[in-house]
Amino acid sequence: MIKDTRVSHPLYGLLPTDIAGFDSLAELALNMRWSWNHATDNVWRELDPKLWEITHNPWVVLQTAARDQIERCLADPVFRKEVDDLLQNRRNALEAPGWFQHNHSQSSLTCVAYFSMEFMLSEALPIYSGGLGNVAGDQLKAASDLGVPVVGVGLLYQQGYFRQVIGKDGVQQALYPYNDPGQLPITPVRQANGEWLRLEIALPGYSVWLRAWQVQVGRVKLYLLDSNDAGTSRA
Repeated sequence: MIKDTRVSHPLYGLLPTDIAGFDSLAELALNMRWSWNHATDNVWRELDPKLWEITHNPWVVLQTAARDQIERCLADPVFRKEVDDLLQNRRNALEAPGWFQHNHSQSSLTCVAYFSMEFMLSEALPIYSGGLGNVAGDQLKAASDLGVPVVGVGLLYQQGYFRQVIGKDGVQQALYPYNDPGQLPITPVRQANGEWLRLEIALPGYSVWLRAWQVQVGRVKLYLLDSNDAGTSRA
């Protein structure tokens, strides 16, 4: 079996990280390559088929599945080998030189910052609403596959796109579901000393503090900012 790499969500201490093999599942769940490469679908379906069908969000499945079920699956040699093989294959794919490295190995281009108001990667990360998000998300996925050195920068919306429902009176209503960061496949960006990376924007009379989050999109990183920081004045 491959060597485990410690991967856990910094916001929650209740995840069963003591179960052998759990870190491998977490590493797979927190890399959104699963949003366009579906090799791991069967893993999440095995853990909780109903929840997987409803959410298609591996991170939610991993957090919600019963500890006994996770232990039972990881104790199965066939399932564990499948997880280990998937993780090793994914690491190999992400570390292998891509189109950019093969065709532009001498390029002075080392990083391109891609700023967008929205990125559509999956319904598991509802921070988009239309065509702009579709284009931005697809370009990050393509950059990952091609090995283009891109870093995305966007916003983590507390309430993403609204959901339309028709009430009993036949009138359309707009519902704005809350984006709980703990249910999204994202992690806080930590500085070397473990402190959460926070950015202060000084405005006339007050400051706005932005927290930084990271989304792993294959070999590409997407950084999202939000202002739900305790240091931001709510007055």
